[in-house]
Amino acid sequence: MAKIDVIMPQMGESIAEGTLSKWIKKLGDEVKRDEPIFEISTDKVDAEIPAPSAGVLAEILVQEGQTVAVQTIVARIETEKAAAVVAAPSEARGPSPAPTSAPPAAVTTIAPAGPLSRPAAPARASSTAPASPDGPQTAEERLRQRSTPLVRKIAAEHNVDISVISGTGIAGRVTKNDILGYIEGGATPTITPPPVAPASPPVPRAGTPAPPAGMPAPPAGTPAPPAHVGVDPWPGDRVEPWSRIRKLTADHMIMSRRVSAHVNSLFEIDYTRVSQIRAQQKKEYADRGVNLTYLAFIIKAVAENLRKHPVINAAVANDATIYRKDVNIGIAVALDWGLIVPVIKHADELSLMGIARAINDLGERARTKKLSPDEVQKGTFTITNPGGFGSFAGTPIINQPQVAILGVGSIEKRPSVVTLPDGTDSLGIRLKGMLTMAYDHRIVDGAAADRFLADVKTMLQDYPESAS
Repeated sequence: MAKIDVIMPQMGESIAEGTLSKWIKKLGDEVKRDEPIFEISTDKVDAEIPAPSAGVLAEILVQEGQTVAVQTIVARIETEKAAAVVAAPSEARGPSPAPTSAPPAAVTTIAPAGPLSRPAAPARASSTAPASPDGPQTAEERLRQRSTPLVRKIAAEHNVDISVISGTGIAGRVTKNDILGYIEGGATPTITPPPVAPASPPVPRAGTPAPPAGMPAPPAGTPAPPAHVGVDPWPGDRVEPWSRIRKLTADHMIMSRRVSAHVNSLFEIDYTRVSQIRAQQKKEYADRGVNLTYLAFIIKAVAENLRKHPVINAAVANDATIYRKDVNIGIAVALDWGLIVPVIKHADELSLMGIARAINDLGERARTKKLSPDEVQKGTFTITNPGGFGSFAGTPIINQPQVAILGVGSIEKRPSVVTLPDGTDSLGIRLKGMLTMAYDHRIVDGAAADRFLADVKTMLQDYPESAS
């Protein structure tokens, strides 16, 4: 009776671990090949992972809420329906040691057919001794230095050598919280390697809990977490722990406000012309299975004008500016469990139909957890649409490492001064809405931001037929 190992897939090049957030199938359930069996959360995307083979879910080795390294065996599927179901362990455990006698069943390791999943790598013994500067690195050292782009960006901006920080991630990998805690703790930025002799461990402050067994100690100078005095739940309150995506969003927003000098510009847009074109083409789009929204017109106008204003489509790298060649527009999608930003790649090369189709497709797959990691990466500009919930205007936070984000306010009929052909003015009813752009004043001046928004406004108010 063969068993198939189900492993934690690698959801992206820089991802070293994932959190098993939910078991969709239970112990003893029958599963079909490619049927979702569990959900995972990484620092890039939430996704449902399909079964690599049909059979019965015989073992669950990783419980909900646990974070494990990629390629870790999380479950086993018995490929014969009549096979006995093995009791699930109460806590995660590694694969069983090799038996000394002939095994009763063949065990095969197959990665789930999820996005960007990879075959399981053969187990290798690695030395715990540090490698010499000229010698080969161990697997743990390579994994530790393979930090996320965000961590490397923060390190570069603060002139910090990642190798001097004691990481709390897998194999000592430095996480975003590690480097922010190191910087906020008043550590002096340095690019000099640490001395060979180990320093004495810091004396914990009163009231600071000791780290769990096996967890690296926090770097010296890391401030203790706040006591949160006064926020204890009261009788009748409901306490709901944050999901992983909510935690990551919170950390990302706090970091963005700390890193970028936020400034906002607001422009009022007359959508009357767009509304007329939309009314003419909406049925044609619907017949082709696409919902034509105002957002599609806005993205089209933004994409074409980002090419004319490259500083809005840029990123900051320490004391230099990176002008992105690609125009990749992220669309913030509000979910019940958090916020995710799928990306329309090369949006400036798409027609209005192509953009509308991409909005429909990415939004639906974001809500059903079908996005691949590549579809939420490499954005160069972000658009968020709180107006869909009735918001008049907002001041969004920049989605790092980008330098600008556009907020779309509600689009509705409003009284307006209308200039008639004879030059006289009168009051009329026009379809209007606000566009708010937050931008990083380190490289985007107010004049540059306003020129960009003025061009977007002109295109939307005098929308050319050729742009459809």
